[in-house]
Amino acid sequence: MIIVIIPVYNHEEALHRSLDSLQIQTVTDFQAIVVDDGSSPAIRLQTSDYNFPIQFVRQNNASAPAARNNGFSLSKGEYVIFWDADLIAEPDMLEKMLNALQKHPEASFAYSNFTFGKKKMPARTFDVQSLQKRNYIHTSSLIRRKDVIAWDESLKKFQDWDYFLTLAEQGKTGVWIDEYLFDIETGGTMSEWLPRFAYFMPFKWLPGISRKVKKYEGAKYIIQAKHHLLND
Repeated sequence: MIIVIIPVYNHEEALHRSLDSLQIQTVTDFQAIVVDDGSSPAIRLQTSDYNFPIQFVRQNNASAPAARNNGFSLSKGEYVIFWDADLIAEPDMLEKMLNALQKHPEASFAYSNFTFGKKKMPARTFDVQSLQKRNYIHTSSLIRRKDVIAWDESLKKFQDWDYFLTLAEQGKTGVWIDEYLFDIETGGTMSEWLPRFAYFMPFKWLPGISRKVKKYEGAKYIIQAKHHLLND
């Protein structure tokens, strides 16, 4: 059994498109837990419209990490994936991630490449030193239940980087699937994404970019400090 935990805040139309991509998965032994994190108006979801079990719960607005933790507390199942509400999956996404974990019993989680609109976002072979420099593992990775940890609810950004750094510090490893298994719709949870060149001078000082760069660098510092990655 795979448990698909989906936090959602206000992106109702995106959620329905994401659930449609779940409905055509080649793996059928899964169920979803959708956690409405205080959307206004509240998300409308008719669970009977789908051919797989969905548990739909609401909570006061507390953050995506809190919604993920809440969803996990309600779950049972051997595998867990924290699924973004604006994620559109390839039909064999869950099957390929599950197969990867079954072929690699030493791995705690399986992750893949993805696209953000038309932009390709490649991952890489799991390596702790590389992960300490930058995150290449998306939130929506399949994790063995026994290795799931709590999400840090104090973080506003880089929650996935923190999560997989913490797992790595516990000696956990991942297996990379070098395929593009899902797309994140533009305008949603990754709307603040900027191309790499934007973080260097003179681009980082341009109007409309400088605010995002400052926010990015501040959030990055928080993660680096937490995991003792700052240079002396």
